[in-house]
This record gives sequence, structure tokens and C-alpha cells, in this order.
Amino acid sequence: MLYSVIKAIHIIFMVSYFAGIFYLVRLFVYYKDTDEFDEVKQKILRNQYIFMASRLWNIITVPAGFLMLLSGLTMIYQNSGLMKTPWFHLKLTFLVGLGIYHFWCWKKVKELKKLNGDILSTTNIKLRQFNEIATFILFAVVFTVILKYSVIEYWWQLLLGFIGIIILISSIVKLVNKKKESRK
Repeated sequence: MLYSVIKAIHIIFMVSYFAGIFYLVRLFVYYKDTDEFDEVKQKILRNQYIFMASRLWNIITVPAGFLMLLSGLTMIYQNSGLMKTPWFHLKLTFLVGLGIYHFWCWKKVKELKKLNGDILSTTNIKLRQFNEIATFILFAVVFTVILKYSVIEYWWQLLLGFIGIIILISSIVKLVNKKKESRK
């Protein structure tokens, strides 16, 4: 019973963490969208986006990520057999990717605070593309956990499906960006 409770806590904080990460990078995009605004409007909005990103990072994303990690490590401790399964190794690999993405987000939050109103160095299109990385990692982790041993057996079908999802989402992002550019 305790293991199931910890798993539920892990899932709840995983959802909270991903919600924070998704919205955080969206705030970076909104911040960058102010490049073309007049100086007064730009300053007001940028200050608000810096405030929102800082609060989101410090109050929701990092604490949820810490509790997600802590509950995950507790589940591994309670069920050390997980470390012997290939699907779990694959999940851990994706989580390393999530850790790298988390570090990138942290650097951008620091950059945003440091700039205090100046232009964020990453381009708008790159930020929109980076916004999808968390989605890809979420897909990979959830499918790995749900399908477990089937991931190993049907790896190439899943890989093709995953590549298809990446292409679909990337195409939609490009299409939206083209529509946005044509409205200018």
C-alpha cells in the first residue's frame, strides 16, 4: 500500500513539474515576443514575465521536481528490482535528458533575471522549438512506463511512432510560426 501511495505522489508531482516546465518556456516565448513593442509597453510586460517566470520556477517547478525526484528515488529504494529491468534503464535515460532540459531552463531563468529588461539571447523560433522538448520527453517516459517490457520487444515500431510524433508536433509549430510571421 505504501508503494502505491508513493507512486501516486510521484505522478502528482510529475504532472505539476511538467506543467511548470511547459509554462516556463512559454513565458520565455512571450517575453521574446515583446521585442517589437514600444519601450514603455515592452518594459512593463518584460518585468511581469520576469516576475512570473521567477515565481513559477521557485514556487512550483523546482519544488515539484524535487518531490518528484524524491518520491521516484523512494520507489527505487522500495523496489530495487526496477534497476534490473531494461525498460527502467530507458526511462532513466530519458530522465537524464529531462535533467539537461531542466538545467537549460534554469540558465534561461537566470539570464532573464540578470538582463532585467534587455533582450533574451535565444531567438523566438528557437524558444518555440525548445518548448516542445519537454513534450517529447513526456511522451517517451509515459510510453516507456506504460508499455514496460513491450518497449524492448517492439522498440522499432515505438521509435517510428515517436519520430512521427516529433515530426507532427514540429510541423505544427512551424506552421503556427509561419502564420504568425505572415500576420506581421
